[in-house]
Amino acid sequence: MNRASQDMEVQHPPLDGISEIQFSPQADLLAVSSWDANVRIYEIQANGPSAIRATYTHGAPALCCAWSKDGTRLASGGADNAGLVFDISTGQSVQVAQHDAPIKEVRWVDGHSPILATGSWDKTVKYWDIRQPTPISTINLPERLYAMDSIFPILVAGTADRQVVIYNLNNPTTPFKTLTSPLKLQTRTISCFPKGNGYGIGSIEGRVAMQYVEDKDQSLNFAFRCHREGGQTTREAFSVFSVNCINWHPVYGSFSTAGSDGSFAFWDRDSRSRLKLFPKVQGPISSTCFNRTGSMFAYAISYEWNKGHTGALQQPLNKIMIHSVNDMDVKPRKR
Repeated sequence: MNRASQDMEVQHPPLDGISEIQFSPQADLLAVSSWDANVRIYEIQANGPSAIRATYTHGAPALCCAWSKDGTRLASGGADNAGLVFDISTGQSVQVAQHDAPIKEVRWVDGHSPILATGSWDKTVKYWDIRQPTPISTINLPERLYAMDSIFPILVAGTADRQVVIYNLNNPTTPFKTLTSPLKLQTRTISCFPKGNGYGIGSIEGRVAMQYVEDKDQSLNFAFRCHREGGQTTREAFSVFSVNCINWHPVYGSFSTAGSDGSFAFWDRDSRSRLKLFPKVQGPISSTCFNRTGSMFAYAISYEWNKGHTGALQQPLNKIMIHSVNDMDVKPRKR
């Protein structure tokens, strides 16, 4: 049985909260940003030990990370207001971006040259040619940035006050659409569809919405509840947990969700059905990702401040687990 209890633990995890994990698109290298201000790169063996291949440091908690498409560079952003890029071949990191507040998200944008998008609590997104010291352009957002993702031809930014701004990367400085999230409470995560024609958005209310960009596809939009407990009857109380991450399987196009309840599940978007729900783990899941072949699913067990400072343990649990993916759990079923 493909249970979470059989998942492999990555050795030497971060010493503080795990903010984001990302597999390289070219190798089984797992990048991990952490509140201990370090960004670590682990070499992951499917059925063997893992090892730290590289580490570099921000001047304050590291809040996000993202690989370049060719897997040669890793970008990260932190509470030091700085964006760094680590070069795999040289083993060196350099600062390439600067904001007036912590950088919450970084994403590489497809183009003719290596362009990095950084989103910050200073209410801006900046585009950087990493060879230049100043941004190519700066976009003003309606509020602080909470979530961001990009797959050509779109970049989607979710901000405070439930605002969502969509950019067409063929005209990257002008909003293509600005709208209010279909979810009633604060945005927690955004993940663009693999074809770049829409995005999944998750909130703190235990709900996910699938949103298409073009007006002609709006009838395909839908939302669903997940990461909730209780409420089997209309009179029964239920608990609602934050949806912290949404990821797409690189082969089958199904997707995962994971949340503060400590569970993760695989879903079929087209049939609007759940494919597999896994047993709860020992704590909240703060970040997840599939490797490039979809054979491994990594998840971080770490406190993500969903209950504020009162929920933080004196000896917090920080683990990175590798789940071996069974095709039957992620392959959409024939209708």
